Amino acid sequence: MGVEMETIIPLIMGKLKFGVGATEELGYELKSLGARSVLLVTDKGLRDHGLVDKVRGIIEGEKIALRIFDEVHCEPTDRSMRQAIDAAGGADFDAVVALGGGSVLDTAKAVNLYRTYPADLLEYVNAPIGRGTPVPGPLKPLIALPTTAGTGSETTTVIVMDFLDLHVKTGISHQHIRPTVALVDPLNSLSAPAAVTANTGLDVLTHAAESFTIKPYNMRPKTKDPAARPPYIGSNPIADLWSEKAIEWVGTYLRRAYYNGADVEAKSHMAMAATFAGIGFGNAGVHIPHALGYPIAGMVKGWVPPGYGTEEPMVPHGLSVALTAPANFRFTAPTDPGRHARIARLLGVNTEGLSEMEAARTLPDAFIELMRDIGAPNGLSAIGYTEADIPGLVEGGWKQQRLLVGSPRTVTKADLTRIVEASMKLW
Repeated sequence: MGVEMETIIPLIMGKLKFGVGATEELGYELKSLGARSVLLVTDKGLRDHGLVDKVRGIIEGEKIALRIFDEVHCEPTDRSMRQAIDAAGGADFDAVVALGGGSVLDTAKAVNLYRTYPADLLEYVNAPIGRGTPVPGPLKPLIALPTTAGTGSETTTVIVMDFLDLHVKTGISHQHIRPTVALVDPLNSLSAPAAVTANTGLDVLTHAAESFTIKPYNMRPKTKDPAARPPYIGSNPIADLWSEKAIEWVGTYLRRAYYNGADVEAKSHMAMAATFAGIGFGNAGVHIPHALGYPIAGMVKGWVPPGYGTEEPMVPHGLSVALTAPANFRFTAPTDPGRHARIARLLGVNTEGLSEMEAARTLPDAFIELMRDIGAPNGLSAIGYTEADIPGLVEGGWKQQRLLVGSPRTVTKADLTRIVEASMKLW
């Protein structure tokens, strides 16, 4: 008897409110959750833009006790996560509010997890880096207020961090990690620097495109125990709706948002694209670009991203996954030319007169054209990597088997090597 394949598509979501002024409803949501004491996780940079004071006023206006942690590390590491968890150790809170970009949201998720179910950091981290222990149960309510349009962390079940000694990124994934409420207010993203807008926008595009092209859900063995079903189930008609719309909006609005940070229409659509893509990839999953993105971020040597106000070598997450995306989609295009052609069309490519395979082959160039237009570095060599680094990057990507298993085309180390080689210089 053959293996029975999956037939069920689950869609699990937190509460979402989107729109200009959504921040103003934070007090109502906290009261609805019965919160009496809140931990606000944010970063110092947002104080300069008045966002921290605004959120503080809303919380305290509801007579809710408040403690603020604003030492979040941009692109969190295992060390910064431990520091944040320790710093919150003495806090008496029954709800968490996260105000910031993906780094803030992921840090808040980690603080919520480890203060609710104390353990060594590696306990819940994905194997083989960590022990991969499932989250024991529900966490305290977490309300996410994203200030960048990229990671979609306000809707996802994922925490990502860089393990410094191992020079690799990985994370934690479990349904209980998902924020309880997402308040997505485009006004909160107006202060984001152009470089941040560019890289977070590339994150939206890459993980939306990955979730649209990942191995379909019904090509996986049927889950016998619903509790054991993975958070990433593969592409499916429900996730496709969210991912396609996100890709379309990135193609239409990312350039505008990058060149004019005060363009409320463009920023609004990018904020919505980030949330939609988060719902899509948080359900379907990601594959090769994210698997390679983790060592690309983890093995960085001296490159410092412009526009981030940091002197620390770092590869922003969205950039780390986007740099190998063109080569990846060149590799995966034969598995489903129609889907790859669809992404190209959503990005504005005119494929009239082309076969589906010919249209699919336009996707890498459409990706590269967008990257060039928003000032992305020209490949891995532009951020300090050399040919000598390729084996290490491949080995780091190969460790991400939980992601590579989603590749629509069986991938080998030799394939990863060719993808990395092709990504050293993009144009």
